[in-house]
Amino acid sequence: MDIAVIGSNMVDLISYIDEMPKEGETLEAPSFEIGCGGKGANQAVAAAKMGSKVMMLTKVGDDLFADNTIRNLESYGIDTEFTNKIPGASSGVAPIFVDPQSRNRILIIKGANQYLLPEDIDQAADKLKKCSLIILQLEIPLQAIYRAIDFGNEHNIPVVLNPAPASRELDFDYVCKCDFFIPNETELEILTDMPVETDQQVRDAALTLIEKGVKNVIVTLGSRGVMWVTNERVDMISAHRVAAIDTTGAGDSFIGCFAHFYVQTGDIFHSIRMATGFAALSVTKRGTQSSYPDKSELESFMAEQV
Repeated sequence: MDIAVIGSNMVDLISYIDEMPKEGETLEAPSFEIGCGGKGANQAVAAAKMGSKVMMLTKVGDDLFADNTIRNLESYGIDTEFTNKIPGASSGVAPIFVDPQSRNRILIIKGANQYLLPEDIDQAADKLKKCSLIILQLEIPLQAIYRAIDFGNEHNIPVVLNPAPASRELDFDYVCKCDFFIPNETELEILTDMPVETDQQVRDAALTLIEKGVKNVIVTLGSRGVMWVTNERVDMISAHRVAAIDTTGAGDSFIGCFAHFYVQTGDIFHSIRMATGFAALSVTKRGTQSSYPDKSELESFMAEQV
């Protein structure tokens, strides 16, 4: 097994809108779609589409969405042995609103995701030990995340932590145990209480995390690109110019693709570069997982960028 994703799944309820309604106002929206999402599941699918062998440790409800979520993961070749149903719980859902400029606003209802507990990591230990990388996000309880980080450290498995959605309760002693910390600029702003409007401000905010002991901070900046900050270097990787239609799930696509190439090559800069291309392609289509390119599409796109 290449990658273990320990985290969330959601059912995306996507409304494409002309504008957000004001308080008390009802507006007609042009279209609506239902898709499979959740930060963890999105990242798992992105890695799997690149060719990684992925296992997903997650929880679903016992509602009409659950079986569809499991089937969807399996359709990408993802191992769902530890994707379990929670009796009496709803599956996680994410109402998403996308405006004509492709900007999105998202609500999440965690549902069964909140029942992923530290003991679930221990129950999956035999299979997790065989993985080359663990990916985590913050749509599951923090105690489960901390146990997963400790598990990775105990078994010399690198850990990627995506602090989304950002939580000020996050214990940075655990963040420092991770090999990669990958926030977007909004999450970086929340976690550091520093402005991130310019590249210099992003650099300064990221360096405060490095000073705390974080090993690698990789900040995704949307159309501005990606900044990789360590004790030794600050690198800015430019974004690719594309016609964006829907940015939902782009950050997740970056992380899943980055994880794939890092496991395959061990080259951080190359992995960031490939993931930046993958994320760029993802915003040219509607939806989350349904917008992710396959390996041949990414290779063709990157060849054109040289």
